[in-house]
Amino acid sequence: MSLRTRILSCAYRLSPFSLKGDALLEHNEESCDVSCVINFFGRIDLLESILFSLAEQDLPKERYEVILVEDRGGTKEGREVAQHFASLFNARYFALPENHGIMGYSRNYGLSRTTGKYVLFLDDDTVILQRDFLSKLVESFRKTNAEGIIPHGNASYCLVEGRYDHHDAFFPTSRCMAYQRKVLQELGGFVSSMIGQEDVEFYVRYLLSGKSSISDSHIKYFHPPLLVPNFRKPMAVGNSFYHLRRRYPIVPWLLLLANCSRHAPLYLVPLKRYREMGRFGLGFIFGVIASPFKREGFQYG
Repeated sequence: MSLRTRILSCAYRLSPFSLKGDALLEHNEESCDVSCVINFFGRIDLLESILFSLAEQDLPKERYEVILVEDRGGTKEGREVAQHFASLFNARYFALPENHGIMGYSRNYGLSRTTGKYVLFLDDDTVILQRDFLSKLVESFRKTNAEGIIPHGNASYCLVEGRYDHHDAFFPTSRCMAYQRKVLQELGGFVSSMIGQEDVEFYVRYLLSGKSSISDSHIKYFHPPLLVPNFRKPMAVGNSFYHLRRRYPIVPWLLLLANCSRHAPLYLVPLKRYREMGRFGLGFIFGVIASPFKREGFQYG
């Protein structure tokens, strides 16, 4: 257990709060091994790449499903690509009807439609090159009975300029992370009001509930490095974090605030990787500070 986790756990014991998210997961009969949930909007070229990878998996097609959730009511192109891949594996497409641009709500929307024993969250720009990725994932769950599995993440250089790796190859993020569905059900999934960092907030409740995950270096994925071109997104994330104050007692909330903004000083470091991390931390702080004075939340996307 890391020092940050120990401190947060101590704060939770002193000021306990509900660890339930907002997802409504029925006790559906599990009809397959893995549910892959991909939330997206547009960027069809990227989406097709991850779907081609899933179509090439050596896991029998009846043993996995792909849940596609397109934001902003969906697009013609999104529906067409989903229809095409539905002929190759069990793919189901949903157009998000409301709460557009809010990742917590979007993740929960997809999660509530899963039927797999294990749920794998993926981004549309995640890159999977292993044909046995899903079969290795299932094998790892069965051998270890893990509650969550974090694959090894590498930076993908094919989509962006500025080559640098992720600061943590086993960061628990929805760009590529899998959980037992019953654990997601127990914790109620994500907080629906979170614009971004909904996966980090979930993992906090996950750890505080006594759950643990394993890092599996045999299961690998690629993803573009963190890019923060402006302060718009981090300010929106900071705004949604500010409203977590309604859920969290003050001490755990302040600890999370410090953790989420800890990279802000790196904005002064004249290296691209650190400036990107610093810009997010700084924008996050700006969003939190400005939130009490905003009648409406910051908009992103």
